[in-house]
Amino acid sequence: MSTSLNYSPTREPFSALGLDVGDRRIGVAGSDGLGLLATGLGVIQRRSLAEDIAQVQAWIRRRQATVVVVGIPLLADGSVGSQARKVQRFVRALQAAVDLPIETVNEYLSTVQAEWDLRQAGIPAKAQKSLIDQQSAAVILQTWLDERRYRSTSKAPCR
Repeated sequence: MSTSLNYSPTREPFSALGLDVGDRRIGVAGSDGLGLLATGLGVIQRRSLAEDIAQVQAWIRRRQATVVVVGIPLLADGSVGSQARKVQRFVRALQAAVDLPIETVNEYLSTVQAEWDLRQAGIPAKAQKSLIDQQSAAVILQTWLDERRYRSTSKAPCR
């Protein structure tokens, strides 16, 4: 399912879109032009698969995304549970609808991290509810960006 990109921070502008796919909402995050930082952008209220895909396509166009990163909620032992299977079905449908690479990352504990991030930012618990999905998408995307950067720098020759 995962497509490999040869990303380098020194190459052309880069735009990744991160998704946290849930049953009721899809959190959306985007990267900066260098592929260094992820920021929560918004939330898609789920209606139907066709409408959800159309909304993701709109985000792709708006952000001029070159890659889409989707969090897969694997279980603590790394196995695929029922929620991960639902997200994998969504990823397959999205891949059929867009002509972009779609990467997946294990999003285990991304919501916990998102809640902690929002708490550290001083956002009251009541206000966090509306932000948690997009912040979870940002955690997912940031994980992918960091892994990408680590892989590209670990392959670089020593000087």
